[in-house]
Amino acid sequence: MKKDELRYHLLHCCLGKKRAVSATRLRGTVHISENELRKAVNRLRREGVPIGSDQTGYYYAQTAGEVYSTIKHLKKMRSGLDAAIEGLEGSLDSFGPDRG
Repeated sequence: MKKDELRYHLLHCCLGKKRAVSATRLRGTVHISENELRKAVNRLRREGVPIGSDQTGYYYAQTAGEVYSTIKHLKKMRSGLDAAIEGLEGSLDSFGPDRG
């Protein structure tokens, strides 16, 4: 399964934020699509595997600080998505009742 291969690779080759690897490079190494990579990272995180990420790429978190940093990064992303959803919901009014 790709998520197990991904976990193994991150643990053994990308331990700690200083050894983060870009999504593009990681996809090539694990032979996985961009969508599959996101899903695998999400599944691993839900299972409690400390997969860290930032603007430089993905890594297997080595410290609690790296996990907290990733949490902060994800919350910022969530905040941006919530704002985009609010804006889109507000745009629905411009379509009027008959535009479905």
